[in-house]
Amino acid sequence: MNGSTNDPAAKKEWIKDQMNTLTTDRLLSVEGTVFEKLFAAVTYPWEVLPKINHFITELIATLDLTEFDSPRDGVYIHKSATVWPSAYIAGPSIVFEGAKILHAAYIRENSIIGPHSTVSNSCEIKNSILLGHCDIPHFNYVGDSVLGLYAHLGAGVICSNLKADKTNISVRVDNKVINTGLRKFGAIIGDHAEIGCNAVLAPGSVIGKHARVYPLSFVRGVVPASSIYKKQGEIARLSQD
Repeated sequence: MNGSTNDPAAKKEWIKDQMNTLTTDRLLSVEGTVFEKLFAAVTYPWEVLPKINHFITELIATLDLTEFDSPRDGVYIHKSATVWPSAYIAGPSIVFEGAKILHAAYIRENSIIGPHSTVSNSCEIKNSILLGHCDIPHFNYVGDSVLGLYAHLGAGVICSNLKADKTNISVRVDNKVINTGLRKFGAIIGDHAEIGCNAVLAPGSVIGKHARVYPLSFVRGVVPASSIYKKQGEIARLSQD
């Protein structure tokens, strides 16, 4: 059952507390995975985005390449993965075990599709990491983003990665602004987060673990963990019952 506090001051304090938890350990489960070293070297998870290309090169050197096919230079696809003939994967990219890349999907350079993730019909992924068991179902764009374990996007979700004025992207936390230094940065979507159909995540959006975003929403800023984003300024806390 969903719920929210009736005390405005308590609600503000709760949101402020949640919005200040932007470190990897509060958003993503990377311990014990091939991604652990990458995220351990940064303070905030979006700081890995410029490092993905180099990380892929390092990671390839550690793989048992007998378990992977390489249809073109820099592209490594686990033999247990499914890739439809109509899909295209550009290098450098890695597709891990059990992943599915379905009809007309476009995996662009510097992308890592984690184990048992699905990138389906007419989706585009660019310079992004899907940690594992992610579901990117239909007509989605995921640019310069990181998706946590079991993150799910409804049809038509856009992770917008570039501001109209092309300036650096900031993450807004209550009254504090963190300049990421990045001109392209889509979203960090925490473990088990659910993004409703046709939602648009503005550049620099951070979605907490187990958060839910209503369909047709426009999200700017941080959505706290275990909350429901209904519209700008209206965030309800998920019941702990």
